[in-house]
Amino acid sequence: MADNSFTIPRNWWGKLIGGVLGMLKGGFASLVVGILIGHMVDRLIAGLYSKERLRRLFFNALFACLGHINKADGRVSEAEIRSAKELMRRLQLSESERAAAIEAFNHGKQAAFDMEGELQEFLRFSRTRPDLRQMFLEVLLDGASSDGDISPPEQVVLQRAARALQIPPAMLQAMFNAFVNARAGNAGTSGSSTPSESQDLAVLGLDARASDQDVKRAYRKLVRQYHPDRLVSQGLPEEMMERAKARVRDINLAYDRLKQTRGFK
Repeated sequence: MADNSFTIPRNWWGKLIGGVLGMLKGGFASLVVGILIGHMVDRLIAGLYSKERLRRLFFNALFACLGHINKADGRVSEAEIRSAKELMRRLQLSESERAAAIEAFNHGKQAAFDMEGELQEFLRFSRTRPDLRQMFLEVLLDGASSDGDISPPEQVVLQRAARALQIPPAMLQAMFNAFVNARAGNAGTSGSSTPSESQDLAVLGLDARASDQDVKRAYRKLVRQYHPDRLVSQGLPEEMMERAKARVRDINLAYDRLKQTRGFK
């Protein structure tokens, strides 16, 4: 039997209530005012709902993928488990969020886990926010290195995650190079050589075909996207602000080197 019930969309309630109250109060003019006020209420509620949904999608997908990466080389080490718990603490997850993150992490360890499918909803919700997807991948890269190195099987999973999130391979390589350089620096060595022009372009999401104007446009866009306050306004914790600041530093360094090598101002 067909379901003929009618459901009022979530984003209509404010306008309907405001309109009815306005009409009861003072006729057509008040009806219009009530609808306008109701519309603003609907937008506020929708914004809060979207922020909460993004936060849920980000954390659930993140810890599921983290469990999958840590399991990629055969077993999840104690160091990786401690690292996942420490990440939950730094992200200031609530008790319910922490429980959901642990469940997602364990789900990601299962052999039948479909990482690409798991990432589809987050991809749809963040399609206009490549900075969030790149931040997501950076956290995964950190998690993969929690036991001191990123094994070849873990690198394969990171490559799959990058493809699923529509992050160019050159961008993933730039992130991996930054990780290698940071690890070498922490070990007290001289680290790798100065990044090449192609690597600096990759930090800006570009390739060798990019013109000087493309570089300038990409730089301005990325600096706006990675503004720390913007991430916090999306419902993500202040832990992400430090990552955003580090990303902006990388972007600035890459841009300065490109200006020098290409000779533009």
